Amino acid sequence: MAPEEAKLKVIEKEKKQIKPEDKSVDPATIKMLYKAQADGVETIFDRAETMKACAIGIQGTCCKNCSQGPCRLPLTKKEAEGEDSRKGLCGATPETIAARNFARMVAAGAAAHSDHGRGVAEVFLAAARKETKDYTIKDETKLKAIAGDFGVATTVKEGDEEKERDIYSIAVEVGEKALGEWGKQEGEIYYARRAPQARYELWKKLGIIPRGIDREIVEIMHRTHMGVDQDYENIVKQCSRAALADGWAGSMMATDLQDVLFGTPYPIRGQINLGVLKEDHVNIIVHGHEPLLSEMIVVAAQDPEMIEYARTKGAKGIVLAGMCCTANEILVRHGMPIAGNYLQQELAIITGAVDAMVVDVQCIMENLANVAACYHTKLITTNPRCKIASGKTIHIEFDEHHALEDARKIVKTAIDNFPNRRAEVLIPKEKEMMVVGFSYEAINYHLGGTFRGSYTPLNDNIINGRIRGIGGVVGCNNARTMHDSAHLIVVKELLKNDVIVLTTGCNAMACGKAGLLTPEAARVYCGPGLAEVCDAVGIPPVLHMGSCVDNSRILMAATEVVKAGGLGNDISDLPAAGCAPEWMSEKAISIGHYFVASGVYTIFGVTLPVEGAPVFKDYLFNGLEKIVGGKWDLIEDPYEMARKMIAHIDAKRKALGIDKARERKLMDMADRQKLKAA
Repeated sequence: MAPEEAKLKVIEKEKKQIKPEDKSVDPATIKMLYKAQADGVETIFDRAETMKACAIGIQGTCCKNCSQGPCRLPLTKKEAEGEDSRKGLCGATPETIAARNFARMVAAGAAAHSDHGRGVAEVFLAAARKETKDYTIKDETKLKAIAGDFGVATTVKEGDEEKERDIYSIAVEVGEKALGEWGKQEGEIYYARRAPQARYELWKKLGIIPRGIDREIVEIMHRTHMGVDQDYENIVKQCSRAALADGWAGSMMATDLQDVLFGTPYPIRGQINLGVLKEDHVNIIVHGHEPLLSEMIVVAAQDPEMIEYARTKGAKGIVLAGMCCTANEILVRHGMPIAGNYLQQELAIITGAVDAMVVDVQCIMENLANVAACYHTKLITTNPRCKIASGKTIHIEFDEHHALEDARKIVKTAIDNFPNRRAEVLIPKEKEMMVVGFSYEAINYHLGGTFRGSYTPLNDNIINGRIRGIGGVVGCNNARTMHDSAHLIVVKELLKNDVIVLTTGCNAMACGKAGLLTPEAARVYCGPGLAEVCDAVGIPPVLHMGSCVDNSRILMAATEVVKAGGLGNDISDLPAAGCAPEWMSEKAISIGHYFVASGVYTIFGVTLPVEGAPVFKDYLFNGLEKIVGGKWDLIEDPYEMARKMIAHIDAKRKALGIDKARERKLMDMADRQKLKAA
C-alpha cells in the first residue's frame, strides 16, 4: 500500500460498509469492491451510499440563475392536490425553472458531444491538408459518400470526360464545410436533409432545423439567463434546435469523420471485463471519449520496439484496454479489449495491475487521482479541456501534429512504471467474448452483401412478425442504481419478446459482459422469431453500434429502415422505441431530446428533473408527441420500462396494419409465373 499520507481516508469501522452484492450484478465488479474495502479505498459506490440526492434538485425546481436565489420550489402534497402558487423571487414558475434547468442540461450535453466533433473535424482537416504524417484517409468510400451531403463534388470534368478528383482535395473541401457547421449563423445544417423527407419537412414547418451548432447552444444559454425566456414551450423549441444540432450535426459528423480517418466499423470480435488485464504484462487503460489519441496509442502499444522495451523491464508484453466510450471506439475498429464501463474506472486501478490510465474528456471521475495515489498507477491527462487539480497526475498534452510521438511517450511512461508495482495484484477472471462493430453500413452489408446490401430483409421480418420491432437501449451507468442491472433486465425482456436491440455506450458494455453480444446468445435469450432471424443471418440479437457519440448511427439506421419501405414514411411511424435505463450525464438529456425531436418514444430510468413541475412534465410526456411525434417518459422499474416499450411498438404495428404476424410463403415456379402474368 501507499504511505499513509498518500492513502485515501480509510472507511471508518463505525461507518456502515456497503455490501458489494447489492451494488452490481457484475461478478468482477463485486470482487473488486471487496478488494477496495480490504485496501481501505473509498469508491463512488461508498459515496453513493452516504450522500443522498437533493430532494429539490431532483425535482428540477431549484433555480440558481441569479444571486437573488437559489430559489427552491419543491412540489408538496398541498400544491399537487390544489392550486399551485409557487414562484421564485422574480416570479418564475416551477414550469419556467424546470424548463430552464432542462434546457441547460441539453446545452451542456450538446456542447460536450459537439465539441468532441469539432476536435475530430480539426484533426480531419489537418490530415486532409497533410499537415500531420500520423493520420491519413482510411475509408475513401465513406468520404465520397458523405461528400454529397456537403455538396462536394467527387469528380471533375476534363473535356468530355468525368474524372475522379484527388481524394485529399475532396477531404479538404469536406473538412472545411464540416468545420463551418459550428460557426454558421444562418441557413440549415447540411445533415438535416439526411432525415426522411417527412421528418425534414416537419422540422422545417416547426422552425427547429438548426442553423449552426454553436449558435443554438449559445441561444439556450441566453434564453435561460434571468429575465429572458419565460415560456416553457418556447424554451423546449430551442432545446429541440440545439439537440438536433448535436444529433444530426456535431455527433453525426464526429462519427462520420472518425470513420473516414480510422475506418468504418464492421463486425469484429473482442473481449470485455476486468479479466482482460494481465499480471505479467504492462497494462495501459485509455479512458474517455475522443479516439484521436487512443488510435495512436494502439499503434504505439503494438510497436515491436515498445514491446521489446517492456520486456527489458520484466514484462511479457503490453495490454492496451479501454474504459468507457474510448473503449468502444478502439474495440469496434481494432478488436482491442474493454476493461469496463463507467462505474468500473476506479476498480480497474484497484486491481493493482494498471501501470497507466490515460484520460481525455468526459465521464472522468476526479477521484481517480486519489485512487491512483493508493497504488502505483500513473494517471495521465492529455487534453487542455480536462485537467485534474491534483499533484498526483501527469499531463502529457496531445497534439495531432506529432500524435504518434505523444502516444509513444505515454506508452513509455507506463512501461517505466511497471517495476514500481507495490500492492497485491488481484485481477478478476471474468471476461467475455463479443461481436461488435455494427455501423449502419455494416448492417446494410450484413443483410445482403456487397451487391444486394439492403435493410429490406429487416423490414420484411418486422412486417411478417418474426421481429416485433426495434429497441434502442443506450446510456450511462448511475451509482444511484444497481450497476448494470436495469440495462440487462430491459434488454433481456425485449429480446424474449422478439425485439431486436441496437446499443451504444455503457449499455453495450453491460450487454457484452453478460454474454449478449454473440450470435449464440440468440438461442438462449430471444423469442422464436428473433432467434430464427439472428440464426439465419448470423448476427447477435443485440447490435453494438459504438460509443455514445455514435447514437447518430442509430438515427441513420432508423432512416434506412424508413427508406427501405413498408413501415411508414417517418421515423415516428416505425415500431421502435428507445431508453436509457441508468442515465447519468447531461449528454444523455441532449441525446434523449434529439431522439424525441426525431420522432422516437424515449424512456429514461432513475429520475428526470421535471417531477416538481407537473405542467411542464405533462408537456414533455404527452403534449410534445402531438408536435414532433416523439415524447419523453420516466419509468424507474426496468420491467415496466420494457413493457411500455413493447406496448408502444405494438401500437405502431397496429397503426401500420401489421399487428398480426404474416408468415412468408415459399413460392414455387407456378406462383412466380402467376406474379409475372399479373
